[in-house]
Amino acid sequence: MKRICSLLLLVPLFMFSPIAYGENKGSQLYQKYCASCHGVDRAGTVAPPLFSLFLRKYSEKKLINIIKNGLPATQMPAFPNLSEEEIKAIISYIKSPAKVEWSENQIKNSISIEKTKPKKLPIKNIKNIVAVVERGHQKVWIMEETEILDKFDFKNVHGGLKFSPSGWKLYVPSRDGWIGRYDIDKGSFYGKVRACVYLRNISLDRTGKYILASCWLPKSIVILDSENFSPLKVIKQDGLISAIYELYSKDKAVFTYRDKSKIGFLDTKNFSITYKNIPEAYEDFFIDPFEEYIVGTSRKGTKLSVYSLSESKEIFSSKLDGMPHLASATFWYKKGKFYFATPHIRKPFVTIWNLYNWKFIKKVDIGGNGFFVRTHPTTPYLWTDNGKDKIVLISREDFSVKEIETKKGKRVIHTEFSGDGNLAYVSLYKKDGDLLIYDSITLKLIKDIPASIPIGKYNIINKSRKYQPVLLGKQVFMEKCWGCHHQTQEAFAPSFKWIVNHRKTEEIMAQIANPEEMYKKLGYKRNAMPKLNLSSWELRAIISYMMQFKDKKNAKDN
Repeated sequence: MKRICSLLLLVPLFMFSPIAYGENKGSQLYQKYCASCHGVDRAGTVAPPLFSLFLRKYSEKKLINIIKNGLPATQMPAFPNLSEEEIKAIISYIKSPAKVEWSENQIKNSISIEKTKPKKLPIKNIKNIVAVVERGHQKVWIMEETEILDKFDFKNVHGGLKFSPSGWKLYVPSRDGWIGRYDIDKGSFYGKVRACVYLRNISLDRTGKYILASCWLPKSIVILDSENFSPLKVIKQDGLISAIYELYSKDKAVFTYRDKSKIGFLDTKNFSITYKNIPEAYEDFFIDPFEEYIVGTSRKGTKLSVYSLSESKEIFSSKLDGMPHLASATFWYKKGKFYFATPHIRKPFVTIWNLYNWKFIKKVDIGGNGFFVRTHPTTPYLWTDNGKDKIVLISREDFSVKEIETKKGKRVIHTEFSGDGNLAYVSLYKKDGDLLIYDSITLKLIKDIPASIPIGKYNIINKSRKYQPVLLGKQVFMEKCWGCHHQTQEAFAPSFKWIVNHRKTEEIMAQIANPEEMYKKLGYKRNAMPKLNLSSWELRAIISYMMQFKDKKNAKDN
């Protein structure tokens, strides 16, 4: 909220009440103390919008306390120099009515294409590329392993980056509605477009042709051409969308509302929407790795619910102590079962659950209020944070906890892995912060890179749901198959690479499920493969992993 004068880049059309831009005391104080972060038009820049829509849940007493004392663990500073009368004047102003409009024509006029010379980045494996958000300097880094390959500016960047299906294009949103694209294959920033005034999140359809933006101001879903940013459709909404996510298995996207007990299903071919009712609104949710269920929580955060997509109804619910941060849940496989873990907002624990059996397993005390939890088949741990300067590691074997010291007074907030899982990238959230890179197995610190308020890291393998079954399948392979099979070389049995390039998917599934019957059909004189008795989920996971070794020329066969 420091005073900044040069904020008028592209101000949307607002229709305020007569007092909103008047020379009243509240307006003057707001422009002096608040506009640099919350926007001269209250639409938000690095901080959220300040309209009555976002302030209804706050009493005047609470708002006075926030303005006077700030908010811990955020960028909201304290203003102890303001009198209570001055603070009340600001509150009156920010609660005054405002109607926000942002048309397709305004979207089109906002498109800005950069004329930068392409450059070739020295990329060894696109699946190991990690995009790092450095909020303090409003930059995004493109990294591979321990090296920064490029950086580009993006104003008000906050997180929620998305890769195209190939991984070669990166889409970057900001809270104030801007969406930019960086072309990794060309080593250059393509351009940007303003989809709306206040944006919740973005997704891409499974083909990568369309950008799907969920917006709070105005309430809408905005669909853009991902190649040239032209607006294709704006679908008005009468609720606040929690988030929108694409499905990799169908031409659909799924969204929920904070304030409406409905799930929306967007057809990404014709842009029509169908709705299903649910008992309570899902403020936060994730879609399971095989896209059969939605796991959500209500705004009150007192219940975890599981919605079956095939049955169109809730099939499980469990009472909770504290709202789970389901968007940051993580998944793994162990000894025949699938699991997920989630932190709980403002609670000092992580909870462990069985996927598909839908059973609570354990509450793990992490010693403070965490926000993210991540894992990868390569590491034996769940990596989480607890609002302090240590990395908290939870053993996936017995759920025991240990800590890694980082730098005193610098808060750990987020971990992400390289695509192969060998490296763990950890953010230390401070203006003079750091990006720490660890060996994910030995836990040795490999590199420390200075960074100003580094936050989210993004990798296509770890952030795209289509790879979640693959990661789970790798763990099934390590437990069930590695004694006989190698991924690419012949061992006691044929390699996965040979199998998927010489057999049809249904033959592979039948051989795994019933080897005693299939060996003759496959031309063998005797059966050497044991019956593994895999569940349907294990079978789907291992097939997903095996298919990663299929040659491109054979990819259309299945």
